[in-house]
Amino acid sequence: MSDEAKAIKVGRKIAGHLPPSLRGLMQKAWSRERALATLARVGLRELSLLVFLCLAAGSVWVFLEIAEEMSEGELQAFDSGILLALRSPGDLHDPIGPGWFEEMVRDVTALGGNLLTIFVSLAAIGYLVLRRKEKAALFVFLAVGSGMLLSSALKMIFSRPRPDLVEHATTVYSSSFPSGHAMTAGVVYLTLAAVLIRVETRRHLKLYLLSLAVLVTVAVGASRVYLGVHWPSDVLAGWAAGAAWAVLWWCLALWMQRRGAVEEGADPPAQPPPGS
Repeated sequence: MSDEAKAIKVGRKIAGHLPPSLRGLMQKAWSRERALATLARVGLRELSLLVFLCLAAGSVWVFLEIAEEMSEGELQAFDSGILLALRSPGDLHDPIGPGWFEEMVRDVTALGGNLLTIFVSLAAIGYLVLRRKEKAALFVFLAVGSGMLLSSALKMIFSRPRPDLVEHATTVYSSSFPSGHAMTAGVVYLTLAAVLIRVETRRHLKLYLLSLAVLVTVAVGASRVYLGVHWPSDVLAGWAAGAAWAVLWWCLALWMQRRGAVEEGADPPAQPPPGS
């Protein structure tokens, strides 16, 4: 039972012991208070939706600006400067830092690879199914799957060559722009956080999920530059595209939950066993 429902139940008990005149006044005041609370909640939801749409539009704008400047060759000095700063002086084959750190960065970059992102997505979908939130599970499947397809399509459209300024510290197979690892990490982890936040009721867990998703997304993108397999502008564009995709699906989740098409935080009531 929600806090609001408990408060209504207590209020009714109190009203039952009052004289008829006071009882009528209390019921009027209670109805007015509930109407104002409902109006405030609706207004907050509309404001949240507007803010998220602005974030998505801003991310799309950032991506388009980076893509335009990249196509015109205006980011070469910026990209080269950062890549060279992450290499040992006098040896462009060696990233700065000890060998164990370079190996650790390879582990981090795997968090944005296809194998782990698919595994994490399927694990989250299984969790939602076990919580009897099948519609939310289908929502995650569509959001993540379409985001991965978009990442591959953008790579084919721009076909930017990989950096040849430094030696690659890991194997790569596709073109450079945008960073597939950075975008896929944004699509998968931010989208999963957005959906899980909508079905989670505890505020501290919502903050934890969102913070963890942002941390992983940033770490994966930074690792691609450190390993020399992406220009920094590739990663910035991947972050922007991934964030835009996640926020757009977050807005869609809000809209669908208001219409009952996707489950919200509370678990559905358990079904009684047959014959009970």
